[in-house]
Amino acid sequence: MTEVGGISGGGAIRRPGPGAAARPGFRVGLGGSARGAGAIAATPLAGLGLLAAQEAAAVVERDARARRRGEDLLEELLGLQKDLLRGGTDPGRLHRLVMLGEGEAAADPDLREAVEAIALRARIELARRGFDG
Repeated sequence: MTEVGGISGGGAIRRPGPGAAARPGFRVGLGGSARGAGAIAATPLAGLGLLAAQEAAAVVERDARARRRGEDLLEELLGLQKDLLRGGTDPGRLHRLVMLGEGEAAADPDLREAVEAIALRARIELARRGFDG
């Protein structure tokens, strides 16, 4: 971070000609050269780039969590189907379906729609079995 220097009092804003009295005024010191001023102007833009990168990373991570949740739901639904073919139902599987049914929505609209459809199917299967958690 570039520091802006203090205010100096009593200095002249411009150099007076010979024999003229100096007019009082103030000067804001930049604490460096004109290059320092350019660094100050560029700092907000760099900050915006960092925020955009962090936001993009958050969106990618959010979509990854939603994708894993959808895959886990599909795995549990497949297991439920196999349980039914064997003639039984695993209560632990039903509990896992309840837990996976709720979660953060994906940022990507297509992924969000797909995961919501899978979660709806899980809720239907739970309701068919009279299981409410």
